[in-house]
Amino acid sequence: MSKPTLTINGMTVEFQPGQTILEVARAAGIYTIPTLCHLKDTTATGSCRMCMVEVERARTLLPACATVAAAGMVIHTESPRIDASRRMVLELLLASGNHNCLVCEANGVCELQALAYRYQVATPDFAYPPDHPYYLEDNKNLIRRDLSKCIMCGRCVRACNEKQVNQAISIGYRGAHNKIVTRADITYSDSDCVFCGQCVQDCPVGALLELKAMGQGRPWETHKVRTTCPYCGVGCQLLLHVRAGKIIKVTGVEGAAPNKGRLCVKGRFGYDFIYSPERLTTPLVRDKKGGELREASWDEALDLVAAKLKETIAKHGPDSVAGVSCARSINEDSYQMQKLFRAVIGTNNIDHCART
Repeated sequence: MSKPTLTINGMTVEFQPGQTILEVARAAGIYTIPTLCHLKDTTATGSCRMCMVEVERARTLLPACATVAAAGMVIHTESPRIDASRRMVLELLLASGNHNCLVCEANGVCELQALAYRYQVATPDFAYPPDHPYYLEDNKNLIRRDLSKCIMCGRCVRACNEKQVNQAISIGYRGAHNKIVTRADITYSDSDCVFCGQCVQDCPVGALLELKAMGQGRPWETHKVRTTCPYCGVGCQLLLHVRAGKIIKVTGVEGAAPNKGRLCVKGRFGYDFIYSPERLTTPLVRDKKGGELREASWDEALDLVAAKLKETIAKHGPDSVAGVSCARSINEDSYQMQKLFRAVIGTNNIDHCART
């Protein structure tokens, strides 16, 4: 049975029943429909109105992200009417808060900034809101919330509730007073937030930022290195944002298995142990004479450990020793560790420190 078809910008394309106009367009390689509130694999809301398209015989412009495609539709993604609508939306968004790109950490990756440039919206025609103390919150040295830059797209809410399913944040109040809230509008620190940072990754502007990354480098000064999270056996895929040889922040790799861009608090924020001045960079053994720790070679340290294990096992049996595998080691190392203790030493006293 043949698939239904519609026409986009003069191109006839097939689609699956149930797909939205936006999904059909992107599947066909048409990327002229801009979005702000759209977040893949979450419920479409059509709240930002940036993705408005013209459908012939429709009374008004329609949101592409929330309109289900129908057979025979004739759709235009660009026209003077559509451009005027998108410029109006951008002017309203820019006038609703403090969007100073010069000092914003999101400069260069801000989707609102990119669209303002695309549609050449420099200074909004609408009056800026009167000065008032916009809500600003720093949480546990992890997340900064700056509601003066929030455009109420709702992506952070859907990232929390639908992607991570933490149910920690929502949209509160009504009308001009609505804003993103946790519980009864309390701080992140006092709420059910687990600081996974998914809201930060999916925020299209500078309303949510990684505190530790602030001032460490602009996006164009960094390069990204893909790696696997070292904390547990799930194997989450990370992008390390590196500047001058130093990691300044971590994000999840969108679409990559197994995490699909999602991370936990350790995977996203727990990378600075690498640069701790207390981190050991060479083996230490205790001096027999004074009992003080001194630097040693790996060969000396490993020979000492092996000798002590043999001595203890010979005297008290294999169950007198136990092994604890490092939480930051790779799965293969942990496998070899348990194999050593079970098959070679002969004990099941092996555990992983991430269990506690």
